[in-house]
Amino acid sequence: MAPLFSLILVICAGPGLLETSRVRLVGGPHRCEGRVEVERNGQWGTVCDDGWDLKDVAVVCRELGCGIAKKTPSGRLYGLYTEKGQEVLIQGVRCSGMEDTLAQCEQDEDVYSCSHDEDAGAICQNPDLSPVPESVRLVHGPGPCKGRVEVQYEGQWSTVCKTGWDLRAAKVVCRQLGCGRALQTQSHCNKAAQGQGPIWEREMFCSGREAALQDCPSGPWEKHNCTHDEDAWVECEDAFDLRLVGRDNQCSGRLEVLHKGVWGSVCDDGWGEKEDRVVCKQLGCGEPLSLPFKARKTYGPGVGRIWLDDVRCSGQEQSLEQCKHRFWGYHDCTHKEDVAVICSGQYPGLVA
Repeated sequence: MAPLFSLILVICAGPGLLETSRVRLVGGPHRCEGRVEVERNGQWGTVCDDGWDLKDVAVVCRELGCGIAKKTPSGRLYGLYTEKGQEVLIQGVRCSGMEDTLAQCEQDEDVYSCSHDEDAGAICQNPDLSPVPESVRLVHGPGPCKGRVEVQYEGQWSTVCKTGWDLRAAKVVCRQLGCGRALQTQSHCNKAAQGQGPIWEREMFCSGREAALQDCPSGPWEKHNCTHDEDAWVECEDAFDLRLVGRDNQCSGRLEVLHKGVWGSVCDDGWGEKEDRVVCKQLGCGEPLSLPFKARKTYGPGVGRIWLDDVRCSGQEQSLEQCKHRFWGYHDCTHKEDVAVICSGQYPGLVA
């Protein structure tokens, strides 16, 4: 089987909060400083500062989009806890500093001999007071989704140095520009594509999940030794589009996706309700309908390319392009296995 486009992050169950837990900083002068609080089962509680260090704060700052970790103050500096009956929920947090969320760090849920006098605090850089890119573009490429990275600030466009630039930042740029997945990010441009103007003097620390580059934490203004020999280059897939064909109603039919200007079908290997849900959502067609297999086959087989196979969605994606799948055009299917989707939008008033 050909490899999937994106890496799969596996988080095993074990000590600590669930991956869906949230974190916040309370009582500080801005959202990026304060007493650390986490949510569990709908209730907010504090974190014991036993072993709490700058690596743990770095993860909190990253999760909140708050830039660089600066200090590990006591949570007592930010006043008494405010919610009635609030508990100390976790202690013994042990982060490597590379995790995306506090929930991914090792930690103890069984709290012992720890009171609110030992609540942990965090101080991060406040990105709300720091200059951030206002816009981004890819230039000198074969199209709007490939080229040299440039960011705009106060009306001026600057190139981006390869230092601190990686595939996670490229993913954000591709998403922001309405392009498909990030295919690659080169360490630098070739001579013909190099810029000539100013160079952006801040590092970007993206997780890859941000909607726009300005949502990524970034470092302070600083002088660097970069030259235009080190301008960053990004290539994204072309803008993603899909449609349902075979009938007059745009909310039911055989699924086709557009790639390199050519419409092709999708193989039904592993396809299910979660994938249906994403397609219906993307097309604005309501909820998926669970209809018999024969009803789905009334749209007939496609012709030409079969673009996608082994598509895997969580059901929460806003677009099918965000789901995992094989490389474009890699499959072991025939058109007898083409996916068809039927959404409630074709039947006014009908709820799936």
